[in-house]
Amino acid sequence: MVGYAFMGAAHSQAWRTVNRVFDLPARARMALICGRDSGKVAEAADRLGWDEHTTDWRELVSRPDIDVVDICTPGDSHAEIALAALAAGKHVLCEKPLANTVAEAQEMAAAAASARAGGARSMCGFNYRRVPAVALMRQLVAEGRLGEIRHVRATYLQDWIVDPQFPLVWRLRKEVSGSGALGDIGAHIIDLTQYVTGQQITGVSAVTETFVKERPLPSESSGLAAQTDGGSAATGPVTVDDAAIFVARLNGGALATYEATRFATGRKNALRVEINGSLGTVAFDLERLNELEYYDATRPAAEQGFSRILVTESDHPYLSAWWPPGHIIGYEHSFTHQMRDFIEAVATGVDPSPSFAEALQVQLVLDAVVRSAELGSLWTAVEPALATATA
Repeated sequence: MVGYAFMGAAHSQAWRTVNRVFDLPARARMALICGRDSGKVAEAADRLGWDEHTTDWRELVSRPDIDVVDICTPGDSHAEIALAALAAGKHVLCEKPLANTVAEAQEMAAAAASARAGGARSMCGFNYRRVPAVALMRQLVAEGRLGEIRHVRATYLQDWIVDPQFPLVWRLRKEVSGSGALGDIGAHIIDLTQYVTGQQITGVSAVTETFVKERPLPSESSGLAAQTDGGSAATGPVTVDDAAIFVARLNGGALATYEATRFATGRKNALRVEINGSLGTVAFDLERLNELEYYDATRPAAEQGFSRILVTESDHPYLSAWWPPGHIIGYEHSFTHQMRDFIEAVATGVDPSPSFAEALQVQLVLDAVVRSAELGSLWTAVEPALATATA
């Protein structure tokens, strides 16, 4: 694994747990972790459960005893590491968004397609797909329980940079992160809604805003929890969006609204998706991760109303491996489920999902949002992945 901070810790917990929970055709051995700081990566290896550590990611790619490379770094290094790993015949799991640009994502998707011929599999880490309630939500839609999908509304609200004195961490620098709230959390709700509905976004009209244009330089960048150098008044420009809002049309005819912001004061990690159809509605709220709200419009009028589905039964997705009904699971389980699906796909020679091609499609939506906002919210078509791949 390359990276050991927030996502590195989440992925490590999942790798440690997955074979202890699920009966899988292969076992994961946590062989080698990589980070730029030798002292910190050594400490991380010990704390997170990795056998060895290194400061050179090329060592992971070149070692013959390593089959999988898990990329948990900022977006500016995703392409270089993934391309090298795929060329070396490694299976690759890469955190979202896939890359910082469409061009990088295209190259990664093409490399993944070529590597597949040699047996190397690849997947992008949109972990919210693996929340059991979200998987059940998709199942309800696929079974036609909601009828014709007419509306999709999705929000992902955070507030961790509301304070203008919060430092200029890497997530606020375009050259490292690619974009701000749009790529960081907006990518999640784009993928999640397309996954649940089975429809793709075809066009958008967007606005973005950067509320705080300058921030203090950090004494040490650590993602979501950096500190400023109290003795320095130096600042730097914020080069990404703080918030992005857009309307969209999906290829099945549904209308959609999306909001991604890191300035929703009081909202810590508030992801919510609601799908309205001709026969009903279903809604998911990450702060109530084990539940769905479901409205069945086919029931007699006297019996209609929103019901709460507690998604903890053994026949719900993923949950047969966990606890008795009513015993809830948490955020970290979505990563364990992600590793479960990845290992099973790799071990059985099946292409895991979301593929790099699917992640490229999300990247194309992100790109359309940026272009629309730059053009004063002009309606902007999402370029087809095939067309951009051959351009």
